[in-house]
Amino acid sequence: MGALLEPGMIVRHPGRPDWGLGQVQSNIAGKVTVNFEHSGKRVIETSRVELLPVFDS
Repeated sequence: MGALLEPGMIVRHPGRPDWGLGQVQSNIAGKVTVNFEHSGKRVIETSRVELLPVFDS
């Protein structure tokens, strides 16, 4: 799924619902930079965490 994430997409981190919604900033070589509402900018390795796309934010 990580390869399908594109800049501008809205996602959630399945293990950190307290982070809120996040907007994908970049996706390079399996590392996705996401700006979360309540946690700021985070770099997520998609080989370790499968971010969940949100289609009805």
